[in-house]
Amino acid sequence: MSNTALEAVIREHCRELKLAAFVREYPALCRRAQDGGRPYEEFLHELLEAEVISRRQSTARRLLREAHFPDVKTLDQVDWQALKGVSKPKILELASCQFITRAETVIVAGPIGTGKTMLAIALGVEATRRRFRALFTHAADLVQSLVEARDARDLTRLQQRYEKVGLLIVDELGFVPFERTGGELLFNLLAQRYERRATIITTNLAFGEWVKVFGDEKLTTALLDRLTHHSHILTTRGESYRSHKRNDDKDPVHDGRPPPSEKHEITAPPPRTGGGKKGD
Repeated sequence: MSNTALEAVIREHCRELKLAAFVREYPALCRRAQDGGRPYEEFLHELLEAEVISRRQSTARRLLREAHFPDVKTLDQVDWQALKGVSKPKILELASCQFITRAETVIVAGPIGTGKTMLAIALGVEATRRRFRALFTHAADLVQSLVEARDARDLTRLQQRYEKVGLLIVDELGFVPFERTGGELLFNLLAQRYERRATIITTNLAFGEWVKVFGDEKLTTALLDRLTHHSHILTTRGESYRSHKRNDDKDPVHDGRPPPSEKHEITAPPPRTGGGKKGD
């Protein structure tokens, strides 16, 4: 068989086996192996490694698309000087995604505009890079989808879909209060994920104010009891980063007035013995 015919057969076999990286890489690797007189095992190792890397990257890209992030933010984009109340070492610890493997909860609480959503997205993006299935949703949208699925008698299927997600990111809990039915459906979903799947929640409310959202004190207490067990609680502080940036753009010279006081403080309920991990 001529070299041209042999190459055509190899390419066809690679396409049938869906070895895209083989097709791209093998001609150059063949030449290098021939020129260097390297063992066949080394040549095969390089080909297999190229295919594995390609498939991992393809999976990560697919998971990133399926996560439905409103914008892609990475930890490289975090302004650590502007981010107040949360330590860089703690965020980098979470970026290892061990909390996903351990099915733990991360709660990012603080005033509006202090970087909560950005941190949640950045951790979610890192999770997809490590090939964990993630899904981003606003709390109000999540509750609406649960209510609509219940009305359409399709709730079980939707709950099963959420249960398959390794990391569920629920953003802006507390911006919109729920009716009792919606609060109960969200409670059930989060309770089902407890100690089975990881969840990140961002909120602008102190824990004592969550009852305003769910409208039921017993249900809220039960939910917090689960969420703060095996959890990482991060508290952002300071003024709105967006407002601060707009003010800097308008007037780069400080006017000498003291900065606004940080009145918003998030306090966690006492964790269970051996439970939550408080971020530095």
